[in-house]
Amino acid sequence: MKAHGHALPLNQARVFQRIAAEGSRLADLADAAQLSKQTVGSIVDQLEHAGYVQRTPDPRDARARLVQLTAKGHELVQIGIPVVRDIEATWRAHLGPARMRQLTQLLADLRTITDPYQQPREQP
Repeated sequence: MKAHGHALPLNQARVFQRIAAEGSRLADLADAAQLSKQTVGSIVDQLEHAGYVQRTPDPRDARARLVQLTAKGHELVQIGIPVVRDIEATWRAHLGPARMRQLTQLLADLRTITDPYQQPREQP
């Protein structure tokens, strides 16, 4: 990310990666990141100031606001995709296809106890 001009600290990445495609409420992000709402609010402020996210009205509830990715935020996601694919390809080459599938399934199973709010990821 730094090579592409993005310096996202780990605390911001922890919240950023949990923003749903359609946007997320602050309270949901706090639950998902297992942080206080106040802490996540401060991190979202930082992400907003850096131009990665914006707060918009929630179309389902006029009193609520959604945290949504901006064009710059989507750019950051797109930069990360090939990096993840390269890492997975290296692991697959080392482990072989069958063991890679097993590793992927084991990690997904562990996710239910280590990060129960994480949305399942589609397999490539």
